[in-house]
Amino acid sequence: MDLHTLKMGWLLVAFDLPVGTKEQRKAATGFREFLLDDGFQMIQWSLYARSCVTIARQETHMARVRGNLPPEGSVRAIFVTRAQWERSFVIHGSPAKPLSPEEMPEQLLIW
Repeated sequence: MDLHTLKMGWLLVAFDLPVGTKEQRKAATGFREFLLDDGFQMIQWSLYARSCVTIARQETHMARVRGNLPPEGSVRAIFVTRAQWERSFVIHGSPAKPLSPEEMPEQLLIW
């Protein structure tokens, strides 16, 4: 596998979590808050995305997701390359109007 072609992209986390009890709702809310605190952005209610500029960054955030899994439910993570993300089709509203997918964030250089 050519890792160079995969190094920049988006880590997607999708989940279905039970919310029938107070404890389940608390766990689901805690998982969403963890994702936001870790730099993910909400794409849809149960789909969050975080840009990753290297394979190492992807692995770091995937390890954090694994370490913060709720006790119940289904969580799935997938890495999408920048090229795949840029070819996504996004529509909003009615009547549907096409939008561009989110841009990769600017890198900050600290000296």
